[in-house]
Amino acid sequence: MRQRVFLFRHPWIDIVEYVALIALIIWLMSMSTARLGYYWQWFRVPRYLFQIKDGRLIVGKLIQGLLFTFRISGVSLLLAFTVGLTTALVRLSGSFMGRILSRVYLETIRNTPLIVQIYLMYFVIGPILGLGRFGSAVLALTLFEGAYLSEIFRAGITSLHKGQWEAAHSLGLSGFYTYRDVILPQAIRRILPPLTGQVITLIKNSALVSIVSLSDLAQNAKIIAADTFLTFEIWFTAAAIYLVITVALSTLAYYLEKRFTILT
Repeated sequence: MRQRVFLFRHPWIDIVEYVALIALIIWLMSMSTARLGYYWQWFRVPRYLFQIKDGRLIVGKLIQGLLFTFRISGVSLLLAFTVGLTTALVRLSGSFMGRILSRVYLETIRNTPLIVQIYLMYFVIGPILGLGRFGSAVLALTLFEGAYLSEIFRAGITSLHKGQWEAAHSLGLSGFYTYRDVILPQAIRRILPPLTGQVITLIKNSALVSIVSLSDLAQNAKIIAADTFLTFEIWFTAAAIYLVITVALSTLAYYLEKRFTILT
């Protein structure tokens, strides 16, 4: 019997490559800004992260924006998982109308830019449903990410051998318990890497909610840069914060994938 060989690209390789690229960009920027007479003022950046006043730690504007990014990303992620899994199950069901509607939803969302969807949700759908800026942004992110998650879920479910279904039916399991106890646990192991990638994409896409004046990390960075003229310092700091978050998620996904592979 031929032994399967699993090749893993350690996330730290990507980290080193990314850091080297950032270092090169910073060096090039330093050379160009030196010729333009721009002087780096990194010493002014920490106050926008944390400050200590009267012995108390006070969160700066950038960290406040980061916490808001976590909030809107977390809510959108939970709803997107629900929408994505529901859409995938509908597409795999025997309902003709359900498959048609889910297909229309997928094609509409995946073939239009997210920024356009956010505008439509805020200016058109939001007022009809009585949603504010936060609710409209969450709805746009949910529908956008849910469309991609549904395809990931569907691919994971259909990749399982039909013998899994037959074994579940032979045990007398209903459709609900078949999915819950047999199909989904196995599918999750296979789709963990793309799921993690989609979570990272959601966090990065959440920066677009700044167009409706929500105080996320990108919006706060834009305001600080405009007020202080620390354009490069603030945006490099914001990029570093996003990098830390996404690298942490990628590393976690790597070890989870490796563990699941060993178990299987």
